[in-house]
Amino acid sequence: MKNPHILLLSLSLPTPPLETVFVGGLPFGAIEAIKAAYGVIVQILDPPRDGFNLTLKLNLSKLPQDEDQRHTLLVKIASVREVVLGAPLRVILKHLASRTVAPDIDQFVALVHRPNESFFLVPQQAEKVTVVFPMRFKDSIDTVLATSFLQEFMESRRTAGLSNAPPCLWSQTPPLELKGVTDDALSANAGFVTFVILPRHVEGRKLDRTVWNLSTFHAYVNYHVKCSEGFMHSRMRRRVESLIQALNCAKPDQEKTKKTPQTRSFKRLNLKDSRTNSSS
Repeated sequence: MKNPHILLLSLSLPTPPLETVFVGGLPFGAIEAIKAAYGVIVQILDPPRDGFNLTLKLNLSKLPQDEDQRHTLLVKIASVREVVLGAPLRVILKHLASRTVAPDIDQFVALVHRPNESFFLVPQQAEKVTVVFPMRFKDSIDTVLATSFLQEFMESRRTAGLSNAPPCLWSQTPPLELKGVTDDALSANAGFVTFVILPRHVEGRKLDRTVWNLSTFHAYVNYHVKCSEGFMHSRMRRRVESLIQALNCAKPDQEKTKKTPQTRSFKRLNLKDSRTNSSS
């Protein structure tokens, strides 16, 4: 706090599985992605602070004066995790936009997105990049809901309004592109989702959106699963409340009628009335 214009931002990444390759504690291309995203306002500290993979020194006095540009850059700073973890994906998709294959790339590339979990890129062709997500969930109910959601997600791709979206496939078994990957990396209880990214999906400004959507796809599915689960719980609670209300209305009246002793009342008659009653 000695200088209000200087801020240190440290980032701890998910634990990478064995099939994911980190260079200096970061995915390949991460340093170049940070410099391209933030420019002169960011300085990378080497080594980072203890317990972190990356520490950035932000000079807030160098933020642009224009309000819109300032807001855009601050949002990008808040998305530093996506910038770092999505760096290899961005490198491969940039080559796809130019219809080339990234050099020195293996048959498939594993990218970490959750602790000890990764998804895979197959960049072996200049005309397409295949992206495969093994979908894993800890809770059995989440697994059932996610499986149903992913099947509907695949079917919705066939509608006319989504004809330009990337082709999407879902299967219970790993696709053939992942032949040779270890069994531990392919353990998925909710199946496998495969996207085929074409050059038209990464042209111009579409690149940033495609990188963001692929980097956060598992979180997107998990969000809808939790929303569906919460919606069903709410409906069940409302149904139980309506049944309890119906049962309460059907109960017989429990109030006991109070028994009071019978009393007689007498009417005082005058002499004229008594004579009339006796003559009748």
